[in-house]
Amino acid sequence: MSDDLTAIGQQILASQPFSQLLKAQISEFRQGYAELRLNISPELTQQFGFVHGGVLSYAADNAITFAGGSVLGLEVVTAEYKINYVKPAQGQELIARASVLSSGSRQAVCQCLVYCRDEQNETLVAVAQGTIMTLSSKR
Repeated sequence: MSDDLTAIGQQILASQPFSQLLKAQISEFRQGYAELRLNISPELTQQFGFVHGGVLSYAADNAITFAGGSVLGLEVVTAEYKINYVKPAQGQELIARASVLSSGSRQAVCQCLVYCRDEQNETLVAVAQGTIMTLSSKR
């Protein structure tokens, strides 16, 4: 079942032009959890060489939406989210790991930890929390 959900997640990600621009990949997608990865290129950095906050925000937002969609159904959007940038992001890859904290029939509250990976370590660079809601009116 997890492999099926990952394949569906990859199809959804492939249908998002902005995700394709960033070359994001969904590496794990199962009930209540999603992991999104993207390689860091110079085009994704700001003037100090750190990954731009908008890229970190994108990764967190998309990961929490996938996690929420895994319990609500795949027709979901972000209702709101908040992000804290905890360290400058430098390295080769961003990894956004999101999980569902609580869910009902129409919405799910999710948390995402965003890490930056280099050759040896993963460093926590951002923490986000958001509410995902279903677009379906049949619930």
